[in-house]
Amino acid sequence: MVVLKTKKELTPMLEACRISAQALQRAGEVIRPGITTAQIDHAIHDFIRSRGAVPSFLGYGGFPASACISVNDELIHGIPGPRVIQEGDIVSVDVGAYYKGYHGDNAYTFAVGSISSEAQQLLDVTKESLNRAIQAAVPGARLGDVGYAVQSYVESFGYAVVKEYVGHGVGTKLHEDPEVPNYGTPGRGIRLMPGMTIAIEPMVNLVGEKIKVLSNQWTVVTASHSLSAHFEHTIAITESGPVILTRP
Repeated sequence: MVVLKTKKELTPMLEACRISAQALQRAGEVIRPGITTAQIDHAIHDFIRSRGAVPSFLGYGGFPASACISVNDELIHGIPGPRVIQEGDIVSVDVGAYYKGYHGDNAYTFAVGSISSEAQQLLDVTKESLNRAIQAAVPGARLGDVGYAVQSYVESFGYAVVKEYVGHGVGTKLHEDPEVPNYGTPGRGIRLMPGMTIAIEPMVNLVGEKIKVLSNQWTVVTASHSLSAHFEHTIAITESGPVILTRP
């Protein structure tokens, strides 16, 4: 069931989303060659707690950290640990914060120092596909319009969208209805209505859409071992159009 939020309900949710966005911004400030993914996670955890919020991911379904930190060919759900970030890596950070009964959720793939032109284009295309999806999320549009905006743009560059994992509704629960795929047919799917709050999150592989889950039962990697990028915003559908809630 899709839960529509009132303007009054959007006020605390907006603050949860802002904290999530600021935590993601904090991650970008500390990511550098030589830092471990565990150290990045600790910085995110401490920041969220300092704002009076709770990390949404910590303990969620048994996840052992405050953020998902995925490097290079890791698509999503990377578990922070002793891995050391290197010059030229791309690092996807997915983070959420729970504040006054509501969640925010967002992700960004960071370039570490100088990266290859191939990696930079993947990041640019994935980020732009998110922008296009958000622009398509207007009242009266269908979810298929949003997914098609991602898929058509990404595939025009020869990249592949992952179909096993999708975006989702966000609110009092971290994952609510509806599912928000990164692929679709224009004019198909449920109709977008004012009051809907959804996380749109393109997950894009450089080569092929096939993926696999590692033995830790969390981390998802590309089957081709090619690079993968992940960008996400939580947005609200309003009568005047989509509003990005996860802005710092």
